Amino acid sequence: MFKVKQIVTFVVLGSLIMLASCTDLSENVYDQITEENFNPTGDEIGSLVAPAYSVLRGMKLGWYSYFDLQEESSDIMVTPVRPNGWYDGGVYIRLHRHNWDRFQGQPNSLYGNAFNGINSANRVIFQLESGAVVMDSGSEQVLSELRGVRAYYYWLLLDNHGNVPIVTDFADDSLPEQSSRQEVYNFILSELDEIMPNLSTETGNATYGRFNYWAAQALLTRIYLNAEVYTGTPQWEEVIDRADEIIDSGLFALEPTYKNNFSLTNDNSGEAIWAVPYDETLGTGNQYHMKSLPPIMQRIWGMQAQPWGGNAALPQFIDTYDEDDGRLDDTWLTGSYDDPDTGEELVSFQNYLETTESGVPQPFDWGYSPAKYEIPVPGAQVNISTDYPVFRYAETLMSKAEALLRLGNGGEAANYVNLVRERNFDPFSEDKRVSAADLEGGSSYPYGFVEDGEVVDFEGGDDIVYGGMLDELGYEFAAEGHRRMQLIRFETTSGEPVFTAKSWFKRRATNSPHLTIFPLSDGVLNTNTNLSQNPGYD
Repeated sequence: MFKVKQIVTFVVLGSLIMLASCTDLSENVYDQITEENFNPTGDEIGSLVAPAYSVLRGMKLGWYSYFDLQEESSDIMVTPVRPNGWYDGGVYIRLHRHNWDRFQGQPNSLYGNAFNGINSANRVIFQLESGAVVMDSGSEQVLSELRGVRAYYYWLLLDNHGNVPIVTDFADDSLPEQSSRQEVYNFILSELDEIMPNLSTETGNATYGRFNYWAAQALLTRIYLNAEVYTGTPQWEEVIDRADEIIDSGLFALEPTYKNNFSLTNDNSGEAIWAVPYDETLGTGNQYHMKSLPPIMQRIWGMQAQPWGGNAALPQFIDTYDEDDGRLDDTWLTGSYDDPDTGEELVSFQNYLETTESGVPQPFDWGYSPAKYEIPVPGAQVNISTDYPVFRYAETLMSKAEALLRLGNGGEAANYVNLVRERNFDPFSEDKRVSAADLEGGSSYPYGFVEDGEVVDFEGGDDIVYGGMLDELGYEFAAEGHRRMQLIRFETTSGEPVFTAKSWFKRRATNSPHLTIFPLSDGVLNTNTNLSQNPGYD
């Protein structure tokens, strides 16, 4: 199945250059971009900036992806040992239990991918600024776009690794110095504020998948929402101001159906502020269905590829859903599925997991499988064409709601939460609305260690400040790569992040604040002797 849409096509730039004549024997240079052989205009600009974006595809939904790192270190999801494997030296268990070290694959993959993206952006910026590539017009907008994408990669590093080098000069081959988390934060804000006037405000197919003015505002909204984590100083008013910029534009709207944001045609979603475009042939990399679905789904759905059957939802999280909330079935694979030919029941998903220990495989139907991103059935291949929403309008509304709540305006905050919540209930009756008191109260999550399917050493969530808001964020953004960030931002009454203060499934509370950022790998430290390991990992 082929999905036709406007995407940034990742190709070798030299392949765009056409031979002037098949009988012209003069040399044409294809392995480097020069003023003579590439003068981008119109659609060619997309190919010029493409290298800065290409890494996002594998990073978001590929192997050892950003998705894994954010969701499987949280209280929502885990990759248990399965009948076909998935122990893999304990790498998924360590991520779940917060026992990672500097060799952990997922954070190391993110670090490498982020700097690959930064290097690609720096290279194209250098080509434009040095004159290797000459644009007749619009170079300032393209340079600003590239700096915006680079700022996004630096935000990923800010959020996950904290203290990283800032590199902006492609021609400088000296070893960069390490910057503090505060310095990285300041750099990103400075970059975004400087480029903002030059970014395109256009929406639609022409800018879909590219970093524009609205993507910058959405990124700033997210950065300011987490500013207290990064710097110690909250910026709730800034969150509201940036969110209002997006809201007041009138360019975005909630989709009437939640699933529209994750469908095969989600490039048409009115909520999409910025997305990573995928195509099963031209823009591969969305393989998450392969990890999330049990192998038997190939037979049931007539898929071309057989899924690998990896991760699953944690039953504790599933138990907190309102049974009438449509996001439960829109996010997770639940219920029973029959053989399409014989009618025989082939799988019945259980909201139950027991252990992730080596040598104790869990049946494929234990734990609801994440199934948020639509796959083309029948006929699904290893790569699919569903796009990954980096920023969507619902996040803008929920970010404003959280900022209002934290500033003491719970009533207005509840209005925004209910605006997002409404589409998921049929009907949306008065008893399905949340109030300021609901958002200000504790979480409904039954935190505590699990043995034999039962929560032992019960901790609960009553001591989580604004725990009701944390719950609502979980339902709306589960399986979108948000949860780790949320658990770090929200705290218990003792002032400790939920991420370290609470136990869930087979993960016990650590009370170790250094775990809120990941270590630097030995490879990174050995390559650049100017870098020091993050605190707590020496």
